[in-house]
Amino acid sequence: MTNFKNITTREKLSSRGGGVEIDLTSLGFKNHKMSAYQNYLGGGMLGSIQSNDTIRSQVSNVRLQLEFSNRFKELDEIAEELELYFAERMGFDQNEIDELQGRPSSAY
Repeated sequence: MTNFKNITTREKLSSRGGGVEIDLTSLGFKNHKMSAYQNYLGGGMLGSIQSNDTIRSQVSNVRLQLEFSNRFKELDEIAEELELYFAERMGFDQNEIDELQGRPSSAY
């Protein structure tokens, strides 16, 4: 598993969700970031854990998409690890993670 602690640029953990952001430079994606986050659904419920990155969030940047298109699987693997890392930082066990991932990501 990747050591996210050393590349974390921002972290906010609370009973109402939060997130963790990492710098992807040391993982071969220079000047890009990825985050895993969890939204508060209301009524004391948290949503599923989601992730995003600055490469795929810029879908209109064709050059960027072509440059990294053969590495999307690698980004997906990093995202899965980061979501698990975030869940562990939030104090969830595997049963809680499985249950959370069945929830919607947002109440909107």
